[in-house]
Amino acid sequence: MGALFDFPLLTRLLFHLRRMTGGLQRGFFLRLSIALCGFVVVAALLLTAFEGPHDNAGHMASKFGDSFYWGVTTVLGNGDTGYVTSPAGKFISWLLVLFGVAIVAAITGALVGFVIDILLKEGQGMGAAGYRDHIVVCGWNSTARELISELGGDEYATKIVLIHSGDKNPAGNGVYFVSGDVTSADDLRRAGIEEAMAAVVCPADASNEADMRSILAVMAIESIAPHVRTVVEANNPDHVEHFRRAHADEIVVSSRLVSRLMARSSLYPGLAEIVTDIVSGGEGSELYRVRLPDEYVGLSVDQLSERMRSDHSATLLAVSRDGTAHINPDADFRLQSGDDAVVVAESLGTLAPLQMVPAT
Repeated sequence: MGALFDFPLLTRLLFHLRRMTGGLQRGFFLRLSIALCGFVVVAALLLTAFEGPHDNAGHMASKFGDSFYWGVTTVLGNGDTGYVTSPAGKFISWLLVLFGVAIVAAITGALVGFVIDILLKEGQGMGAAGYRDHIVVCGWNSTARELISELGGDEYATKIVLIHSGDKNPAGNGVYFVSGDVTSADDLRRAGIEEAMAAVVCPADASNEADMRSILAVMAIESIAPHVRTVVEANNPDHVEHFRRAHADEIVVSSRLVSRLMARSSLYPGLAEIVTDIVSGGEGSELYRVRLPDEYVGLSVDQLSERMRSDHSATLLAVSRDGTAHINPDADFRLQSGDDAVVVAESLGTLAPLQMVPAT
């Protein structure tokens, strides 16, 4: 039964229904239903009194049942016009027809208004994503634009939700937009942060104040969904320690990466192009972190590299163990259970992507 509510569309409809009915009293719909049913019951009683048999209680009860059924079908616009014959019965019939028209008009108007309100709120980013195992991008800048484009071209198409304090979706089609504050718990929940696979926090600009706001966003995410992996872009390298204290999982200092890449490229021409091709998914050079099969345990790095090349057409870059990346390890390095690898390949093929296990 719970799988039924995994559909994003159904989740959004339920969110808007709760939003629109949140200000109503709990007994409103119950009282409304009782009033509608009561009107039909009174009409059925009057009709039975005017046209029903008066000599037998059983016949009276049967007549009341038939009259109630006729009253319900008349309200819905499908009643038998030949059921009543007396002037009083016909008058009651007219009242029920008018009552039915009013009900149908009210229901139709409410449904149309509900649909229009949903479309307007969804277009303004006021809805709820309803996704699972998606990526939440918190904030909008040039980095966010490029990473959304990169994620859109990944082999495993992942749903993306963008939280941005704007009136329109800057990411375009294919990205669900939530207009809100990246530090707000309510807005993060509308983005489905508790069901997300990862959250990427991007600063609004290159200022220190933007870093401080990113730290608050990480703290908000960690308080709501500590199991979600957080990747943060930091402006100032001096703020890395603050991000770590906020329990950010991965911190990328773009200025540091660019400066070091430029330094190496000035010494060794062509490195910038190679690195850019690897991280941007160039032809035959997609970057993956994969889970290693148990049969690889005990292999040396050279043996693993050979197996990766022969079995999966992949080039080994590093082996990760207990959160530490071993790049170009010693010759006596042997694979252990739980190790994973970073490889460059055209596609994953039969390799399985690494599934991060939440920390407990």
